[in-house]
Order: sequence, then C-alpha cells, then structure tokens
Amino acid sequence: MVQTSGAAASDATAAESTELRVDRTSDGVFLSTSLQFALPELAEDALYKGIPMFFVAEAQVLRHRWYWSDKQVAQATRYLRLSYQPLTRRWRLNTSTVPFSNSGLGVVLGQNFDDYDDAMAAVQRIARWKIADAAAMESDAMHTVNLRFRLDVSQLPRPFQIGAVGQSGWNVLVLRSQRLTPEPAR
Repeated sequence: MVQTSGAAASDATAAESTELRVDRTSDGVFLSTSLQFALPELAEDALYKGIPMFFVAEAQVLRHRWYWSDKQVAQATRYLRLSYQPLTRRWRLNTSTVPFSNSGLGVVLGQNFDDYDDAMAAVQRIARWKIADAAAMESDAMHTVNLRFRLDVSQLPRPFQIGAVGQSGWNVLVLRSQRLTPEPAR
C-alpha cells in the first residue's frame, strides 16, 4: 500500500516528479519515477561545448517512530554523468553507485544516444531502482521514502563552480516524499 504524503518541490527551473511509485516486494523496496525538468540554458550550453553534467539521485527510507525522530533504515544513491562528444555528435550517459572520479569510471552502466532529447529522457527516468533490502523493512511499521534529485555543480570544472554559486540558472532540484503503509496482517 502506498500513499502520497508530499508534493514535488521546485526550484528556479520547473522541476517535478510525476508517477512516483514505490513497490515493496520480498526482494526489497523498489522506486520508479519520471522526472520532469528542462536543463537550464547555461548548463545546456556547457554540455554542447563538451563539459559533462553530473546528477545525483538520493533515496532515503525512514521508519516512523512516535517517541523520537524517524529512524533511517536504508539509503541509496545513484550518480549520473551526461556528456556530449562533439566529434561523433553523440551523447553518453554513465550511471554509477559511486561518485565519478578523475582516476577512471569504475563500475558504471554506459549508454549512447544520437539525440539530446533521448539522452535527457534517460536521465529523467528511474525504473525499478532498489533502495532497500526486504530485511531492513518492518512489515508492521509506517515508512516514508524521500527522493532527492539534483544537478551536482560540485563536480563541474572549478571555473564553472565559481560562476555557478548563487546563480539560479544552474539549479535543478526535485524533492518528493511518499509514505508506505504497514502491510496488513495475514
């Protein structure tokens, strides 16, 4: 059973999460959503010049406690890097569970796209992302799932970081919460 307990929050750009779905199965808790946002013009221009853009999706599962603050029972993070290769005129999306470093990509899923719209559609779609193990969830407790998706300007080259501070043209932020009701007793 899933109940929506919050609406999407938007920042300078019109960003929201539609169709947020949280499924609790015997394998764990899975999150699926479609994000709706347009990349800011400054970020899109930087992409076409070969500067990769970094996104971070963070999911947090909290167990409701009446006597204290809610307890975090699980957390998952997904890192995305979207880049444009001007020579081949192709888009590349890398997805990883660890932050990208300059020493290499590590273990990532890489996808290539011929079109900017197709690449952005892949960034904006999260499908069956495992955010918690089944053992972490108590079947008789109320849980809340918090989703946060943002453009990570801290991974941009240093001149862009300095120029992006305080400018709303670099903000992409989606916040969404959803409540999981306890499973009925069997």
